[in-house]
Amino acid sequence: MEVNICNVIKAAKTKPFGIQVFYPGPRFGGDCIPIDPFYLTWKAREYDFQTRFIELTGEINTYMLYYVFQKTIEALNRKCKNISIFRILLLGLTYKKHADYAHESPAFKLMELFEEESAVVDYNNLYIPLLPKTRKYKANSKQSVPLNEENLSKYDCVVIVTDHSIYDPDFIVKNANLIVDTRGLIKDKNEKGGKGVV
Repeated sequence: MEVNICNVIKAAKTKPFGIQVFYPGPRFGGDCIPIDPFYLTWKAREYDFQTRFIELTGEINTYMLYYVFQKTIEALNRKCKNISIFRILLLGLTYKKHADYAHESPAFKLMELFEEESAVVDYNNLYIPLLPKTRKYKANSKQSVPLNEENLSKYDCVVIVTDHSIYDPDFIVKNANLIVDTRGLIKDKNEKGGKGVV
């Protein structure tokens, strides 16, 4: 429907009572939400109960990564038609802002998906200077690249995975060639006047 979810949330927040706001992202992460509800699902099956809602939310959240990946590739193909190898910068490695914990972060899977397409992928995250080993993704000696004008401009696309407060939306829009914003950090692409915000 091409409805901007950030505008929907902004409108919902005008309600003076009974509103708890949740913001979308590229997928859930951490120890709790990606894992713990499925213990209940497993146990419920022993008693012939189906926990359809838990399973459905898991499927939708897992699919969001592939949605972000697909939208990024489509935007790159539209904007950078003559480039055979894309250079992508992921902003944020942790699954939530201001954390130094990257367990089950969607950034790792996104990195893997882009690299499978032969993209060169780097990341920036003040809280995680070295790419850690995880259960699924092995460290490959990546380091957080400094976030400056030169670095932003040399990537074909910047993907905002985590909306850390240190990320200045105006600075990113001014210097990036293409932005895929999974967190609503750049809330109004028209007002910001960027070169391309997805």
